[in-house]
Amino acid sequence: MAGNITHDPPPTEGGRRSGPLIVTEDTELLDDLLRLCAAAGATPEVHHSLPAVSGASGQSGVSAGRTGGGASGQLGGWEAAPLVIVGDDAARRVRGAVRRRGVVLVGRDQDDSGVWQRAVEIGADHVLVLPDGEQWLVDRIADVTEGVGRPALTVGVIGGRGGAGASTLACALAVTSAREGQRSLLVDADPLGGGLDVLLGGETADGLRWPAFAASRGRVGGGALEESLPELHSLRVLSWDRGDCVAVPAPAVRAVLAAARRRGGTVVVDLPRRIDDGVAEVLAQLDVGLLVVPAELRAVAAAGRVATAVGMVLRDLRVAVRGPYASGLDDREVARLLGLPLAGEVPVESGLLRATESRRPPGTSVRGPLARFCREFWDRTLVETGGAV
Repeated sequence: MAGNITHDPPPTEGGRRSGPLIVTEDTELLDDLLRLCAAAGATPEVHHSLPAVSGASGQSGVSAGRTGGGASGQLGGWEAAPLVIVGDDAARRVRGAVRRRGVVLVGRDQDDSGVWQRAVEIGADHVLVLPDGEQWLVDRIADVTEGVGRPALTVGVIGGRGGAGASTLACALAVTSAREGQRSLLVDADPLGGGLDVLLGGETADGLRWPAFAASRGRVGGGALEESLPELHSLRVLSWDRGDCVAVPAPAVRAVLAAARRRGGTVVVDLPRRIDDGVAEVLAQLDVGLLVVPAELRAVAAAGRVATAVGMVLRDLRVAVRGPYASGLDDREVARLLGLPLAGEVPVESGLLRATESRRPPGTSVRGPLARFCREFWDRTLVETGGAV
């Protein structure tokens, strides 16, 4: 059971984040809370009662003995901790504490109606009963430990037909974003595409690939994800290895992409031209989709079927048209035939094939037309989505 009153924990001094503060004398409850903190990648400070503001340890010997050392009282005290978890046994001992946001009262008795009154007395934002509320609490602890700001602007790129150039555009968008100083992640969601790390010239780079995350469940730490991935051309890349794994369970896809989005910046996803459970999870987290369509009638016909399938999940799908143009077609006509807003014309860049063969990824040429298209797309999309990354 979880009860929601309000929330939003305050940041620590200087924007830094520490672990949560736990206040309880219930050893069984403490064991559970320490286990949940470990699952969230957090090191808590533990006290039996309201901690001293001065940084004196008081009754916090549990902290040193059970957690390997917590934050100091000054950073991790009642007022400064990003999250305070109060055991129901300690509610009366913290009743006189300064009112603040980000206080969770945790108990075990599903039938204890008095827990709500005690929550009001200490100014708790949430009431939680274990074990039902464990996953919610793990997510909350991870949020405040990791720091949650504006989620990443997440763009998916999909080809209207095979060979449309979706992977090339996805790489160019990510390379351009990284060059502009944004935290950038390129995600290869097509296990049969040969690997975007190859297109970026980094197939031997150290770091994890998709199969390593196949068993992921629940929450994946955004920082840990970022640090585990190969870094190529100032961006992180999540691609496929050369093994036999060609699918990752949908819950793992959801967890990994959610972790990537929590880090902020931009996330670019290269999508396959099929919709399975994993791809549906990606589509559900996209802000914008780009459908890359060569300007030829057969490609437009194929793209219409792709647009219908993708549009069932993704609301903001736009068409990016690639020339040369067949007779009677231009970018506006292609967009009209598909019934989609026009994102623009993806330019043909001479020498791109030679650059790729020489291990220079698409979008590397700062003054090239493809990089210019990508810069204009990011600038325009940031304005349209109402925020900065």
